[in-house]
Amino acid sequence: MPLAGSLTAEQLSFFHANGYLVLESFSSDEDVRALRDRMAELVAGSFDLHLKNKFFLLQRMAMDDYFFKSGENISFSTMDKAFGDDGCLKLAKELSVRFVGHALHEHDLVFKTFSSSESISSIFSSLDYKKPSIIQSKYMFKQPHIGARVIPHQDNTFLHTEPPSCIALWLALEDATINNGCLWAIPGSQKYGLKTRMIKDDNGFYFDRPTPSYDHNEFVPLEAKSGGLVVIHGDLVHKSLENLSPTSRHAFVWHVVETEGCEWSKGNWSVHDEIF
Repeated sequence: MPLAGSLTAEQLSFFHANGYLVLESFSSDEDVRALRDRMAELVAGSFDLHLKNKFFLLQRMAMDDYFFKSGENISFSTMDKAFGDDGCLKLAKELSVRFVGHALHEHDLVFKTFSSSESISSIFSSLDYKKPSIIQSKYMFKQPHIGARVIPHQDNTFLHTEPPSCIALWLALEDATINNGCLWAIPGSQKYGLKTRMIKDDNGFYFDRPTPSYDHNEFVPLEAKSGGLVVIHGDLVHKSLENLSPTSRHAFVWHVVETEGCEWSKGNWSVHDEIF
């Protein structure tokens, strides 16, 4: 009997052809509830969200410093639209968070246990990864009415190895639909390679080439029921739209790279020398 999470020949063929794969009912209702309950506890106990941090968001250096350090800990990012003119939150904390990241898989037992489960490992065994390692993780809220869009991008732009090896796992913790901001992707776009890289150096960060524009008609929606898992190739062009609906769209996403035969590229925004 195959291990939980093992991909069939048909699933592998679809993934290699299209650059994504939607695995329905990947996680149980109990696992989904455990992740959501734990995040509710983290948000309730956070101090970051009490700050009048719209002021800090206007200061690029402070924002960059907070963002780059988030790769090593659990940090809270809030929505601009959650603030009033006085710089204070005008919504409840739990409705103001954009995402929590980027090291949930390292510093929280509930998320760490789930991220390193056998079913997750089996996916990468199916993809012939020898020594996969989680490089970052995020809990995405996509708040009702104010959930921001994510522009078209490729994950290898930000999490690059030589040769490229990044794979994203995107777990729906609520039904992700066209109405509340599900993922969209251009099928097969991973075959055309990486379009641009974000480089971080002593002067900040920049993109080595202009970001290309894409035709919305090329994208297809990747809807997923709660508990469904979307596997995403690092070169796949994907995005999500604003959530203007009254329904949130919680998701847990983590990125994995191969460490055997690969090197962590210089200029990446986060440093992971200890893994490689």
